[in-house]
Amino acid sequence: MDVAILGGMEVSKTGDLANWIIPGKVVKGMGGAMDLVQGAQKLIVTMRHTNKGKMKVLNECSIPVTGKNVVDVLVTDLAVFEFDKETREMTLIEVAEESSLEEVRSLTECEFKVSDNLKTF
Repeated sequence: MDVAILGGMEVSKTGDLANWIIPGKVVKGMGGAMDLVQGAQKLIVTMRHTNKGKMKVLNECSIPVTGKNVVDVLVTDLAVFEFDKETREMTLIEVAEESSLEEVRSLTECEFKVSDNLKTF
């Protein structure tokens, strides 16, 4: 499989993805997310940047991880980040027109680089 696009619940600064369970919630099973994150050559994750004011782009995921160092691109309602799997760093490459770099920083727990060619969407 070349590309997989999945929804996320949390993403860490090193590209870890948590998207299959929230502790204390009843689920019918983990589905195929773990297979997809391990089989995809490129993984794009989409999610809201926050949930009821709680940050979802974190230093470390607080809920069980689906895959470690698997995210290539994270697309939120506020920003787009790319992850370098070798250096394990994330870089902000786009900001929503109705947002700003300052807002993205304030709603993101972890540090990130900013692209020299930062764009808006």
